[in-house]
Amino acid sequence: MNRTNRAQAHKEIDRIFLDLLPQRGMAVREAQVRLCHDMLESLIGAKIALCDAGVGLGKTYAYLAAGILFRKYTENASERPVLISTASIALQNAVLGEYIPFLSDVMIEAGMIDRPLEAVLRKGKSHYVCDDRLIKRLSRANLEKKNERNKQALLSLKTHLDLDSVPHLSAYDRNQVSVPGMCGCYLTDCRYHRFVRNSRSPEYIIQVCNHNFFIADAIHRSAGIPSLVPDYCTAIIDEAHKLPESARQMFDKLLSIDDMSALVTGLKREQYVLAAEKLAGELKPIAHGLTEHAGEEYILTKERKAQYGKAIKTILSIRKNIGNAITPPLRSQLMDAWEMLDLFHRNGRGFILYADTDENGSPTLKAANANYAERMRECLWISNIPMILTSGTLAVRNDFTRFKEQAGLIGMGTHLTESVSPSPFDYKMNCRLYFPNRIYHKPEDGIGYIGELAGHITSLIRATHGHTLVLFNAYTVMSAVCAQVKKNDVGFPLFILARNQLKILDTFRASGNGVLFATGSVWEGMDFPGDMVSSLIIARLPFAVPDALSDYEKKKHPDLKTFIQKVAMPDMQIKLRQGFGRAIRTETDTCMISILDERSLPGRRFHAAALAALPEMSLTSSMNEVAAFIQAVKPKEYFMGGSNND
Repeated sequence: MNRTNRAQAHKEIDRIFLDLLPQRGMAVREAQVRLCHDMLESLIGAKIALCDAGVGLGKTYAYLAAGILFRKYTENASERPVLISTASIALQNAVLGEYIPFLSDVMIEAGMIDRPLEAVLRKGKSHYVCDDRLIKRLSRANLEKKNERNKQALLSLKTHLDLDSVPHLSAYDRNQVSVPGMCGCYLTDCRYHRFVRNSRSPEYIIQVCNHNFFIADAIHRSAGIPSLVPDYCTAIIDEAHKLPESARQMFDKLLSIDDMSALVTGLKREQYVLAAEKLAGELKPIAHGLTEHAGEEYILTKERKAQYGKAIKTILSIRKNIGNAITPPLRSQLMDAWEMLDLFHRNGRGFILYADTDENGSPTLKAANANYAERMRECLWISNIPMILTSGTLAVRNDFTRFKEQAGLIGMGTHLTESVSPSPFDYKMNCRLYFPNRIYHKPEDGIGYIGELAGHITSLIRATHGHTLVLFNAYTVMSAVCAQVKKNDVGFPLFILARNQLKILDTFRASGNGVLFATGSVWEGMDFPGDMVSSLIIARLPFAVPDALSDYEKKKHPDLKTFIQKVAMPDMQIKLRQGFGRAIRTETDTCMISILDERSLPGRRFHAAALAALPEMSLTSSMNEVAAFIQAVKPKEYFMGGSNND
């Protein structure tokens, strides 16, 4: 970018944020404007920018404006798209449906661009319909016996390509008609391949995808395989704190009991019944062993080594005898199973071998790449493509060290820039932080701990008149505490978010003054604006549960104390910040924050660490002060049986 264009790009940033957006009713935020200028400068310098941007700052408009103006004014960049990667579907939908159209209208009206900012959403193959498999599924399915909603959903796939756009599609049907990893389609012009070709059109100025797709594209490029997206001028990674986790998923290998079952079923479907029965017999003891060792390092005993050896021999025999006769997708499944079993059989170096469960709860063999951060460095960061990595939780006390270690960014030197932009919200005015005076029981005390925790939560629910989100680290503790709180008859509707029951969130939102007990994904990415969550209770500091991966990482440090300081503590603080982010979503939100972990109390071991992770707020240990704060900041409607946001 030459000097004249550079000055013009910065001038247009000021015009967008100081003139045009305020004309549309948006507040001027100096920190947002500075952030956009800093992002643009990093892109011009071909840097990787780490931008920790607090809630409410408006980082999405900042990076969109920076990326679009970089593309507009940089020589040769105008022919290449801007790539935006996110971790959540919700943010993808917001970027595509709200942020891009709004900014496009603003810039067209101001004469900054001459055509709309067209964007396309890119997803993995399994999200789309394979026409060949759909034809086969419809020919085999007994539609008269299907649930009417499932039936109509299946039939609608004749005109709907995106499986995510079709509600009520059964998981079985989805699995049967989705584009397989190894595409065996014999149709020369199916809808999926037409979509892929069309998505590479130059008319799409912005390509939007998730982190897994972004990393998969990078893996393709580093291996010399055709890319999944067109060459882009810059990549913007929002929710970047999730990128290392996505990388682990992409670089790891796994084989679940469901995968084993699908392999056997596939062989039977293709009429190789004897091979299927032989393989099923060899896999049965392996599957049984997995159910006993979830979360543990899984080095094979002599007996299990023999079991794996038999299964490997059977798979190689099937490959030799009928490998060329089975369909390409099934052949790919067969070789994936062989690769995983062989890896465990020879205790493959460079991998952390352990047993776990997959996202569906199926016991699973997992081989985690021990050098995944280095793989990220090789695939993602060595190129000269400028990038922006942003999130509200990249840094701990302005320190990016932990994220850089996880993402393979240590040692990048001047190629890396860092910035921290605090949230504009007035937390001192709008929040209070509660710690109990004393906690008598610890989790190992069992019933005593559950009863005491439920008692504290009951008192807080009553003091804040419901409108409560209670965050846990474990389902078992959450269920036990919720059951006890129900017995206490708090007078407000209680909801518990079990696995794969996200519809409960809608019921909670509609309740007005309900109480939601949750864990897992609710710690981050869920939006509860207004008075919906006016009391956030954190039952226990979110230290990661020990597992095979953390055990491996401990071995890289000289002692436990060093591991806690350099790994466990920063990870906990980042997740605590993410949980805190559920409380205040707009400038007018007010919320009571409570931490009920005895280790976090004043004078205890992790009190200072908990405070350092959160914005500065007034502290209290008085339940009367909790009630007084809520009485002072909430309108009358809040106390009348429902939220003023109903």
